[in-house]
Amino acid sequence: MNRTITPKRAVRSSFPAHGWIGLLFIAVCWPLNWRLPGLRTHLLFFPLWLGYILTVDGLVFLRKGTSLLTRSRARFIGLFLISAPAWWLFELLNWRIQNWHYQGREQFTDLEFFVLSTFSFSTVVPAVFGTAELMSTFIRRARGPVIRPTPRTLAVFFILGLAMLALLLAWPRYFFPFMWLSVFFILEPINAALGFPSLARWTKDGDWSPVAALWAGVLICGFFWEMWNFFSFPKWIYTVPFANFCHIFEMPLLGYGGYLPFALELYALYNLVTGLFRATRLDYVRLM
Repeated sequence: MNRTITPKRAVRSSFPAHGWIGLLFIAVCWPLNWRLPGLRTHLLFFPLWLGYILTVDGLVFLRKGTSLLTRSRARFIGLFLISAPAWWLFELLNWRIQNWHYQGREQFTDLEFFVLSTFSFSTVVPAVFGTAELMSTFIRRARGPVIRPTPRTLAVFFILGLAMLALLLAWPRYFFPFMWLSVFFILEPINAALGFPSLARWTKDGDWSPVAALWAGVLICGFFWEMWNFFSFPKWIYTVPFANFCHIFEMPLLGYGGYLPFALELYALYNLVTGLFRATRLDYVRLM
């Protein structure tokens, strides 16, 4: 009797158990975070976003048969470990530009704030990368300018990044948007020059699909960050010069544009760290 062998890609994956666990976390933590009186978000932010991350990872597995968590649990945990210091870098820059503040910060000691914030910040990278990979399953092909990682191009990027960082630190009131550009312009050429994964791997052929996936993913995360923050406490608020109008939740409308280069910065930061520790895999964060 002849047997029909179904190609591996044709096998439809089922929604995994960790996806259901993620949905349970969201179902419990979302209403508690919005309805409980007094301080609560410092305890609920991490499980709420862990729920989001597990749910999105489950959706990726459902569509692809593979995901960040199922490819490597160790590397999945590594995303959280890299995420916290990555966001603390932006907190350090914000100490200079003062674009956002935390309501309720005064109710914690410095040590309490650092520890609780670190847990919250650890969810940023896995949330963005997981959502970007989910979006990549809907993006067929996105064409854009050809940017080849030639020595001259890398040098120009690096010098521009340093110049933007210098202007940001010197005159933060006028050059605060460079926070969301300078880090990428500095790190992307370093990654390309050292042979670490970089977006130049695709843009050299005019393929901007990974960039589009990162942009779509971070905008979705940005929506949930701002929405879930709106009725939270503690919460963040913005004091952005010249653009503090037409708010969607607490964020000024123009501020959402900063999420786009932010996703590229996270990608560059992640690949620099993993590259330096010789732990990089080109296929771990799959944006194609």
